[in-house]
Amino acid sequence: MFSFFKKKTAQPDPAVTAAPLAPATAPAPTPAAPASTALPDPIAPIAAGPAPTHAAITAAPETPPPIDTSAMAIPEQDKPSWMARLKAGLSKTSASLSLLFVGAKIDDDLYDELEAALLMADAGIDATEFLLTALKRKVKEDKLLDAAAVKQALKVLMVELLLPLQKPFELGRHQPLVMMISGVNGAGKTTTIGKLAKHMQVHGQSVLLAAGDTFRAAAREQLMIWGQRNNVTVVSQESGDPAAVSYDAVQSAKARGMDVVMIDTAGRLPTQLHLMEELKKIKRVIGKGLEGAPHETLLVIDGNTGQNALAQVKAFDDALQLSGLIITKLDGTAKGGVIAAIARVRPIPVYFIGVGERIEDLQPFNAADFVDALLG
Repeated sequence: MFSFFKKKTAQPDPAVTAAPLAPATAPAPTPAAPASTALPDPIAPIAAGPAPTHAAITAAPETPPPIDTSAMAIPEQDKPSWMARLKAGLSKTSASLSLLFVGAKIDDDLYDELEAALLMADAGIDATEFLLTALKRKVKEDKLLDAAAVKQALKVLMVELLLPLQKPFELGRHQPLVMMISGVNGAGKTTTIGKLAKHMQVHGQSVLLAAGDTFRAAAREQLMIWGQRNNVTVVSQESGDPAAVSYDAVQSAKARGMDVVMIDTAGRLPTQLHLMEELKKIKRVIGKGLEGAPHETLLVIDGNTGQNALAQVKAFDDALQLSGLIITKLDGTAKGGVIAAIARVRPIPVYFIGVGERIEDLQPFNAADFVDALLG
């Protein structure tokens, strides 16, 4: 599960947790809090220590002592359970990779088979060539003679490649923290929003959802179901303008003192240029509602789509300047190597990965854990 630096002790606003899931309108915004009451900037000097072992959502502390990076790790008692689910979820992708080194000779045939396996896993030509070149050099320099040592060298190289994508998702930097979430239809965007909302609530965050997906049939109703499950308010307008819904949600969150606003936007293909322009408009309008917002612009991608997911990352990043990615449905695909392609072509942080339907199957991305599950 996620780990935080603190849990808030204040009780959530009753008006938020008990609010009906009817269309909401934004009350007049209250005056901004004095600077002395603002949350501290979490970007404080970090104490020397080991690199984080697992990315996580983190909340800013009341005072800014040096951050203990070990607090970001999954609790040790939960690690075996998560690793088992991760290995099971990545089994389709790892099937061809993990068996290559069993009793293998270190020759050109091994490298050819590894190249084919990486390409089949949708790691892409760039990442595949990068890994093979680095691996051959490593084998030669270190005079590696057995398959197990070569496999270990590959694991180290893959972790180094993916490590730039590992970044903790921080809460508490803004009040409220506004998250704009995009993705094509079928990527699991709305379900992911519901899971994240539940996780944030567990760790003391008050959450408001905005049904900005007015394009897809029943998208508003689907988000309302998640709002009902989590007992949070959903700001929506039937057949309303998505930019207006987003603006109303930000104003409502400011007035109610909410911690997080999550704005669901319409699923669309990056080739639908008029709809991509609407996304840009939504982002501009959110910024008018709160200076500097959205603070996180996230894209949810379906791991099943492989190289098509990389094309989506490029298109949405060009349009919105993405701050992070969430990769879902890795349990149902043999194309999980697309993360390597993203690392080489468009290294945007992967905040979370999903390997199942349950809430606990959505967890922060960790490069070492991912590679361990992939190569065994």
